[in-house]
This record gives sequence, C-alpha cells and structure tokens, in this order.
Amino acid sequence: MRLSIITINKNNVHDLSKTLESVASQTCKDFEHVIIDGESTDNSVDVIKNYESSLSTLKTPHSIKWISEPDKGIYNAMNKGIRMASGGYVQFLNSGDCLADATVVERMLGSLEENNFPSILYGNMLKVFKDGKILNDKCFAGQDISFLGFYTGTLNHSSALIKRSLFEKYGFYDESLRIVSDWKWYLQAIALGEEMPVYADINVTLFDMNGISETNKNLDKIERRKVLEELIPAAILKDYDDFAFPIDQIKRLKRHPWAYKVVWFIERCLFKVEKAEIKRGGITQYR
Repeated sequence: MRLSIITINKNNVHDLSKTLESVASQTCKDFEHVIIDGESTDNSVDVIKNYESSLSTLKTPHSIKWISEPDKGIYNAMNKGIRMASGGYVQFLNSGDCLADATVVERMLGSLEENNFPSILYGNMLKVFKDGKILNDKCFAGQDISFLGFYTGTLNHSSALIKRSLFEKYGFYDESLRIVSDWKWYLQAIALGEEMPVYADINVTLFDMNGISETNKNLDKIERRKVLEELIPAAILKDYDDFAFPIDQIKRLKRHPWAYKVVWFIERCLFKVEKAEIKRGGITQYR
C-alpha cells in the first residue's frame, strides 16, 4: 500500500459526504482511506458505514479503516490517523476538503515514482471561498524553501504526500497547538531538518477556506509566535522580526529586473548623500 488518505471529522456530515465522494471517484485504487471520527452526534457514522458498504460493490475498491471515538482536538485525531495508517505515504484530506478530480491519486503516485520517491511531494491547492471564487495556490512551486519561507508562510498541508516514516524521525503533531501544529512540523522537518520537498504541478485538493485555521487569524499568530520563540534562538529571531519583510520585498523586486535596478540606484544615491553628510560632520564611516 503506497498511500493512506487520512480524513478527520466531527459533526460535519454534509461536508464529509463530499469528501468521501471525491475519494471514491479516484481512477487509481492503490490506497487506503483512514477516517477518524470524533464520536459525532449527527449522522456522520451512518454516512461512513454506507461509504464502507458501497465500496464492496466496486470491482477494485480501495480499503477503508475507520473509528468513531472521543478525541482531544484536530491534531490528536490526525495523530490517530497516522498510527492507523499502513501506507508508505500519508495525505490529510479533512472533512469538507476534496480531491480536485478523479485522477489526482493516479498522477501523484506517478509523480512519486518519477521523482525517485521523495520524502515530501506537494502539489497545488485550490482554495474555495464562501462566494464561490477559487484561487490556485501553488505554494513554493518548486522554488528553494528556506527558513524565511516558513517565517512568512507555510507548505500547504492537504496537497502534500508525506512519508509516514518521517513522523518517527521528527515526532507526531504537537497536540498542545490548535491550528498551527502542521506548520510547526514542517518547520522542524524542512527549515530546521533535512527534508527537501519536491513539487508536482498537479491540482491536488479543493480546500474549504472556512475552516478553523482560516477563521481564527489571531490564534494563528499567537501560536506561531509561541513556536518560533520555542525553536529559534532569540538573536536570530530578532533579525527575522526586523528584516523578514524587506528581504521578501527584495525577492519580489528581483522578479522584475528593471524595477530592482531603479530601487538599487535610488538606494546607492541615498547612501552616497548620507556618507557625504557624515564626512562633513567629521565622522568616519566604514562600509
């Protein structure tokens, strides 16, 4: 079994149905579906049972594992899913999110093979907003990923296939965090660790932008800061606090050489004026 798709759910029966349908429609069946339900009190369990039953009528059904029991939050449920999974890779497709089309699993597994089975393979995430608009988020899109990339952003979670063995190497998701534990795990594995994600230009998931991580921006900031102060030495973190945004601006400007040259020219002129003023004041400045 090469892939385990993990879905967590609690009292979200309508959106759960959409998620299960998108998984059931896959042309490739070389995966298992692990569903972690948080002891829902709506009809979620009935939907899961019907889903399991319907798979038995297919000629080449994918396998399914599921439980319904109390949990201690989103990341506790995800960690349960990882422990239940038997695939070499895991993908997190939470209730309400969907695979972008019926060929996603087939193409992503093919890309794993083409890229010599990297530790993390990620594709595009289609962000679905309440007004129906869809934004194609390609994340880093194959660019080199540095610590700065995680200071200002993250690697999309639902559109990534992660080697299950990495959770033994870097640990499971931090269950004390409510919404940024996947970001913390990426930070440790990629920015501070040894992993080099590989990009596949494939639309992998339709991501519901009304989830907890999108509707509680204040908590997101608080938890991110807590993690940064826990993992990064204070002197280094201070430099990122002071200069991360200007560095990002320069990187964006470099995509437009003419604009970068204009800004560079203005900066040099201002520097020469400043240097002349310092000399007039009898102060020596070293470059």
